[in-house]
Amino acid sequence: MVISGKREEIVVSGIGITSSVGIGKREFSDALLKGKSNFGMLNREGRQHEGKSFVGAEIGQLPELPNFPMRFARTCSLSTLCALNAINEAWHEAKLADQDPKRIGLFIGGSNFQARHLMTLQAQASDPSFINPNYGLSVFDTDLGGVCTEYFGISGMSCTVGGASASGQLVILHAINAILAGQVDTCIVLGALTDLSYWELQAFQSLGAMASEGDVEHPHLACRPFDAATKGFVFGESSGALVIERASTAQFRGSLPYVVIKGIETVSDGHRNPDPSFEGECAVIKKLLKNTGLSASQINYVNPHGTGSKVGDAVELAALAHCGLRHASINTTKSITGHGLTAAGMIELIATILQMKQGQLHPSLNLESPIDEDFNWVRTQAQNHKVDYAINMSIGFGGVNTALCLQNI
Repeated sequence: MVISGKREEIVVSGIGITSSVGIGKREFSDALLKGKSNFGMLNREGRQHEGKSFVGAEIGQLPELPNFPMRFARTCSLSTLCALNAINEAWHEAKLADQDPKRIGLFIGGSNFQARHLMTLQAQASDPSFINPNYGLSVFDTDLGGVCTEYFGISGMSCTVGGASASGQLVILHAINAILAGQVDTCIVLGALTDLSYWELQAFQSLGAMASEGDVEHPHLACRPFDAATKGFVFGESSGALVIERASTAQFRGSLPYVVIKGIETVSDGHRNPDPSFEGECAVIKKLLKNTGLSASQINYVNPHGTGSKVGDAVELAALAHCGLRHASINTTKSITGHGLTAAGMIELIATILQMKQGQLHPSLNLESPIDEDFNWVRTQAQNHKVDYAINMSIGFGGVNTALCLQNI
């Protein structure tokens, strides 16, 4: 989908983030540029079993929200609380209180993201006949949207969009379509926090996708995308929100845009298995470049999917090289934040935008022996770099490939 050009530009006018390395974009950006991670043992209830625990990164104490109903405070999941905090930051920055709530939409990227919350509700039931009634609400992903729309008074359209680890980026495409179709004027797009329980963590480890428990002695070294010593992804809690709209809509409210969304594309590999597709990743990059009218040489920064999967990382670099992007500066956001799964695409998009506006690229942690040295890696220190056009990649289980292009303004 080409967005700018004949049509009025779609811009990002608000950012909010809740992550393991910082709550709010100022803390988050500072942690990125300093290469400050927060990996350790996962301690939340429901993430251990019979003495086994996993390495990862969890979010600290959340700030109190103003005028937050007690009934929400008692029943909301961690995913919902993190969403509210991220949206609240983006909402106020974009001055959405001045917008007609009937013309604001909420699009949530992710599905099945409250697994641990549901498991803890099950565990609290001493008798199956007395399950917490809140379970009947929380089992649906739309419950998160219901809480958020009620709290912020949003009465435009609301929906969830599932694309596994590409959800946080795929949801942007659907939100833009709603804006271009005139269904809403402004969209809040959210990458929802995936609240994993022990069972999902164990399953990912059994698949060979997630770093093994052997990394617990040195948790800060476990997450190493694109490094020869990688052992898989490391989970990191996160949730992020963007406000997207036409440039004139933002201007009317006096909201200053960050960047232009130049284009976004998605293609499917047409298979179930989680293994990546070189053909699919090449196809989505080429489609993006063609439809934005940009050449590969004009892209001077790539924020990759880069999970730490041996096969996935190698395929992604091969696709970037095939599409002529070896020259572009590249770093690894997940090496600092961990893999946010359904939120990952949104978190890395936010990281890309903040780097573009600051003219600095964050370092890549644990990138000691890149599997392909012939890329323009940002290694152990942040670098000054003016980014004109950036590409952000996201790949999801089920053969979902997405690529998004941002233009600095």
